[in-house]
Amino acid sequence: MNPVATTPKNKPPRSPKSDRRQSPKKSKVNNIGLYFRAVKDAFVKLNPKSAIKNPVMFLVWVGTIITLLVTIDPYLFGQVPGDNLQRFNGLITGILFFTVWFANFAEAVAEGRGKAQADALRSTQSETLARKLSPDGSITEVPSTSLRQSDTVYVVAGDIIPADGEVIMGVASVDESAITGESAPVLKESGSDVASSVTGGTRIISDELIIRITADPGKGFIDRMIALVEGAERSKTPNEIALTVLLAVLSLVFLFVVVTLPAIAFYVKSEISVPILIALLVALIPTTIGGLLSAIGIAGMDRVAQFNVIATSGRAVEACGDVNTLVLDKTGTITLGNRLAEEFIPINGHSVEEIASIALAASVFDDTPEGKSIVRLAEKFGAKIEFDPNHSEPVDFSAKTRMSGTNLPGGYQARKGAVGAIQGFVRSRSVSFGESRNGEDSPELNTAYEHVSQQGGTPLAVCLDREIYGIIYLKDIVKPGLRERFDQLRRMGVRTIMLTGDNHITASVIAQEAGVDDFIAEATPEDKISVIQAEQAKGKLVAMTGDGTNDAPALAQANVGVAMNTGTQAAKEAANMVDLDSDPTKLIDIVSIGKQLLITRGALTTFSLANDIAKYFAIIPVLFTTANLQSLNIMKLTSINSAILSALIYNALIIPALIPLALRGVKFRPLTANQLLQRNILIYGLGGVIAPFIAIKLIDMLITVVGLA
Repeated sequence: MNPVATTPKNKPPRSPKSDRRQSPKKSKVNNIGLYFRAVKDAFVKLNPKSAIKNPVMFLVWVGTIITLLVTIDPYLFGQVPGDNLQRFNGLITGILFFTVWFANFAEAVAEGRGKAQADALRSTQSETLARKLSPDGSITEVPSTSLRQSDTVYVVAGDIIPADGEVIMGVASVDESAITGESAPVLKESGSDVASSVTGGTRIISDELIIRITADPGKGFIDRMIALVEGAERSKTPNEIALTVLLAVLSLVFLFVVVTLPAIAFYVKSEISVPILIALLVALIPTTIGGLLSAIGIAGMDRVAQFNVIATSGRAVEACGDVNTLVLDKTGTITLGNRLAEEFIPINGHSVEEIASIALAASVFDDTPEGKSIVRLAEKFGAKIEFDPNHSEPVDFSAKTRMSGTNLPGGYQARKGAVGAIQGFVRSRSVSFGESRNGEDSPELNTAYEHVSQQGGTPLAVCLDREIYGIIYLKDIVKPGLRERFDQLRRMGVRTIMLTGDNHITASVIAQEAGVDDFIAEATPEDKISVIQAEQAKGKLVAMTGDGTNDAPALAQANVGVAMNTGTQAAKEAANMVDLDSDPTKLIDIVSIGKQLLITRGALTTFSLANDIAKYFAIIPVLFTTANLQSLNIMKLTSINSAILSALIYNALIIPALIPLALRGVKFRPLTANQLLQRNILIYGLGGVIAPFIAIKLIDMLITVVGLA
């Protein structure tokens, strides 16, 4: 029984639920609901098991508990002079509580975005009936959740593809808008290196397919997407861990400093209460970046997801920011991808009509855009198929042979491909080695080859057995705006390398036009991994993109590997990012997002540390007022209590004020590391010192008017 040729009469009814599918890319997140959920989650994160994951904010959390106890019993740690102690201590407790809660809220908002995307993806999942094929060809209807790897299913137009798989028979259009947001159908066919992979939950809209299942239930592509965007598998990146350790060490240092202050105060005949010591500690430790650090990392993954790229971890996103080298394929990335036959250049006394006839014979089975364009151009010159295709054998293109063609009836062999490959083929077919009559070394061939290459085109030689008939000029077009983007990457210290199977002359012309730093011509799949390993041996981080099975080793070797969604399952498994739009040039944008993540983290860390200076000078007068050192009150704050409350209120409010910047990210600019450092110090360093002085003074004036202190 051939299920592709026959359609079962009793087709299972389509699930009404599956008809209400909505693309996560186009679904609108309910911001009000997101913030309400974040408010709730922020309280949940007050649990000590969650709070201890952030050392800086955990210190504030502990300080809140201590000040709460002192509010209940002002004399818990001994007699301390002062009026309205309970109200003052209560205000400190409230401010510290909201400082911790605002930090939790920032993280909850960032996580909420991912959960909203996960909910949209989850809504696309529904259990459907699948037509499972038995070895004898019979069809059994089973629930999609019962399918396992290596099972074979049959789907027809209107069906939901029940699970991830590979097309092993048939050609059909598939609607992938459920995961990509794009309404245009995608052609899926067996035997294609980049168009045979299908995703569970997508819909077949024409014809029929036989699919071999490649993922067990709960382990499919959409399941992994849900887990990743929801943050269930998020772990801290190396840089984030390093910064967390640094902040924890700084907090411990300031903790030791604060612990020693009572002894110094006693020596100068002053006295400091426990709530004031805690207030000073909170003012000194970097609470701003401590409260926003997780939100920055989560938001980085979210920005990548909004760009329709699924990252397997925050580590992959962060690695993008540290990338030194980009390895890019020419076709589809630097050029528009579909090279078209522009001209036939005959040699060795042959006519244009003759080369058109042989080119047609060599391309009759070639379904690529290039092959179809050769057929169209040949037909313009009157070429016709004068042999029986049913008694001919197609020879597919491979990266090893670098040519394709047709084995014709009567033992004739028509080939087209790279000039060097065709020369080798002709030479091997020559009756007597070294004969010049086959024309593989003729000056005309070299002239035509150089003519096409110097125009940035791709020359393909055409031969029939031992005779080369001429050159096909395939026209390549460099994508607009790439030179400017490569210039931006260069200013950031990122080196670009173009890989192409073209000859050296063509590659050099394209490389110069596009503005890449280096190129490798006549590259094989093995060259990709060799280039990556060579760059990594120099201590560089490398990013590359790919879609085929032969790209999988290089994608796995690269520090950042971006697989196309239309690519094979092997490529998607090897990569640490999957581009749902299958746009190879997006790798350049992903690097920019990664660098924006690092810039945002650096900018807010600089701002946070600069803030501590102003907060320090706001509270320092508190310590030694009774020792007649009022001159230290350089900000001329009204009183001891107002100075403490002003600094703490600013310290709490600056966290929610910076949440939009943490989620959106600092605007990316293609600058060098030194330029970025100077800019951060000028804007976020100097601004981080000046802004708190102004804000704390204004808050102090407001507190005085209201009479809180």
